[in-house]
Amino acid sequence: MNRIARRALHTCAVPEDLASVTCRDVEGEQPERVGVNPQVVEDVWHCVEKLYRTGVHPGLQLSVRHRGEQILHRAIGHATGNGPNDGPDAIKVPMTTDTPICYFSASKAVTALLMHILAEQGLVNLMDPVSYYCPEFAQGGKRTITVHQILSHRGGIPAIPRETPIEVLWDRDEIWRLLCEAKPVEVDGAKVAYHAITGGFVLQRVLEKVTGDSIEAFIDRYLRKPMGMRWFTYGIAPEHVTELASNYATGPTPRFPVSWIVNRALGGDIRTVEKVVNDPRFQEAVIPAGNLCGTAEEMGRFFQMMLNGGIWNGRRICSEMTVRRSIQQFGSLQIDRTMMIPMRFSAGMMLGGNPMGLWGQSSRYAFGHVGLINKLCWADAARDISVSLLNTGMPIIGHHIPALARFVYTVCDRFPLIPENQRPLVAA
Repeated sequence: MNRIARRALHTCAVPEDLASVTCRDVEGEQPERVGVNPQVVEDVWHCVEKLYRTGVHPGLQLSVRHRGEQILHRAIGHATGNGPNDGPDAIKVPMTTDTPICYFSASKAVTALLMHILAEQGLVNLMDPVSYYCPEFAQGGKRTITVHQILSHRGGIPAIPRETPIEVLWDRDEIWRLLCEAKPVEVDGAKVAYHAITGGFVLQRVLEKVTGDSIEAFIDRYLRKPMGMRWFTYGIAPEHVTELASNYATGPTPRFPVSWIVNRALGGDIRTVEKVVNDPRFQEAVIPAGNLCGTAEEMGRFFQMMLNGGIWNGRRICSEMTVRRSIQQFGSLQIDRTMMIPMRFSAGMMLGGNPMGLWGQSSRYAFGHVGLINKLCWADAARDISVSLLNTGMPIIGHHIPALARFVYTVCDRFPLIPENQRPLVAA
C-alpha cells in the first residue's frame, strides 16, 4: 500500500516480508495431537496475514484450540511504534505471543462468569434487584432492575451521563455516584441496549459488597491463579505498563450515522477513545467491562475451560451448571438499541446463530464476546474450538471488513460441525 493510500485510509506500514514481523510459538502448536491437517492451520493463519496486510491493525495475536489442544499460536506486527501517526524514528516494538493486550469489551465475558461463580457460591441470586445488595442504586426509579438484567444488557442504563469528564472512569466512588443517580431509560428489561461500560461497574459493586473483597482479588483467587495466568488482570500494574500493547484509531474517520452510533456506544469519538485507552490512568485502573489485560492464549484458555464444563487441567474452576447458565440465551434476537444491529445475548455472552451469526455460519452453539473494535474471542461447542483473535487497531469502518469476515468464515469452514455424541457437554 503506497503512502498516499495509507494516509487516506489511515493505516500503518506493512512490510512486504511478513515473516520478518511474525512470532510463532512452535512448541505451543500441536495440531497433530488432535489430527488437524497442517494445511488447515495455514489456511486460518493466511486469513490473519490478509487482515494484517490491510494495515488497520499494527499488531495481532491469535490462539486457536481444537478438542482442547492449542493448534495455532502466533503474533504478527508490532506492539508499539507502527501506528498511522508514528514517525519513521519511532521505536518499533515487535508483537509477540506473550505481549499483554487490553481485551476491552471482551472483558465482559470474564466479569460475567465471576458473577455466575458468585451465584454458584450462594452469595447472590442473579434474579434479585441490584438494590437488594446496594440500596443506593434504587435512586431514579432503578429499584427493580436485577443483576441478571445488567448482565444481559437490559438494565436500562446503557451509558454514563453525557458530558461526564473522562477522568471519572478511574474514580470508583464518583462513577458509582453517577450510576446511582442516573435515571433508567426503562426498567422492565424488555429491550436490549448494550451497556458498553456501565454494567461492569454495577457488577463490581455487587461483587465487592457480598464478598467484602475487591474484584481484583476475586478474579485472582478463582480464575487467574487456578488457571496459571501470567496476566489476566483488570488493568495492569504500573511497573508493566510499558509492556502493554498500544491501541490505534485506524481507518477512515467515521461519518454520520456511524459516528453517532460510536458516540452513543462509547461516549466519545474514536480519536478521543484512542487517547483514553492509551492513558496510563486507564491502563492501571479497574474497569470491569473494559480493561482486562492479557494475551490471546490466556483468553483462549478461559473459553476452553468453559468448553470443558468448568474444568482446566483437571482442576474444577466452576460447575458445569454455572457454565450452562452463563451461556443460556436470554430473550430473542433483537435490534440492540445502542449498536443498532441484531444481537443474541445470554447473561454475559454474545451468542452465535443459525444459519449465520456473529461467530460465523451454523454457530448456534457458539458464545463469546467482541472487544473494541475487532477483537474476537469465542468458543463453539459444536466444533469444539476456542478462538481468540486480538489486535491493536480500532477501525470502525473500512476496507478490512471483508478480510475479518473471511477469517471467521474460514475458521467455521475448516472446523466443521462434529457429531453430537463427540461434542463438549455444554453443546447438549
